[in-house]
Amino acid sequence: MLNYFNYFTEIEERFQRRRGTILLLSTLDWALIESWREAGIPLEAVLRGIDAAFDKYEARQRRGRMRRVNGLAWCAQAVMQAAEELREAAAGTASATTASALESGFEHERVAAHLEAAAAALDAAVVANEACTATAARLRTLAAETRAAETKEATAHDLEALERTLTVLEEKLFAALTAAAPEELLVGLKEHAARELAPYRSRMGVVQLRQVERQFVQKQLLVNYNLPRLSLFYMSQQ
Repeated sequence: MLNYFNYFTEIEERFQRRRGTILLLSTLDWALIESWREAGIPLEAVLRGIDAAFDKYEARQRRGRMRRVNGLAWCAQAVMQAAEELREAAAGTASATTASALESGFEHERVAAHLEAAAAALDAAVVANEACTATAARLRTLAAETRAAETKEATAHDLEALERTLTVLEEKLFAALTAAAPEELLVGLKEHAARELAPYRSRMGVVQLRQVERQFVQKQLLVNYNLPRLSLFYMSQQ
């Protein structure tokens, strides 16, 4: 089983490899990946869906000229189909859950440094000061707890528990930012999301479209105020 924290990287690499050129994923692409993760779409399903979409694209391309695939959202329909096929294949079978050890790249010190860097950025926030200050304080507490646990073996379970805490903190922070942001900014971000999603609406269901739009707006809201993502998925690889 691939490590829980490889989700974003594995998807990005598979898409770039199948496309044949290095294309940086867009804000819409990252929002789509987050919506898959939040919906519990297995990484295997996403990778299968990307392969299936490109296999179909390449077969059609041989019969006639087609535009190059420029966004991950082009694979959305195939990903959902692959996820459904995996669910059907797993129906009625039992699965054993085993504890997995922490993989290289998520050492205590790096995790703590990520939390402290996010806290420092929140301290400099110019919006929703009370929420940002409270979140920064909580992140520093989590960083201290992470360092204090250095003598113990960190497992994927520990990191997933921390990730759930960070997800809650992010949701509370998004709520505070949304409440504090000007109406014009929020309307503009939603209109931007609608334009970006327009070419892919036929490939996504209503629920998925709403999830991706929400993720897109949240990401752009953070960018607008120069605020960090808290999730370990955004931890520096340096």
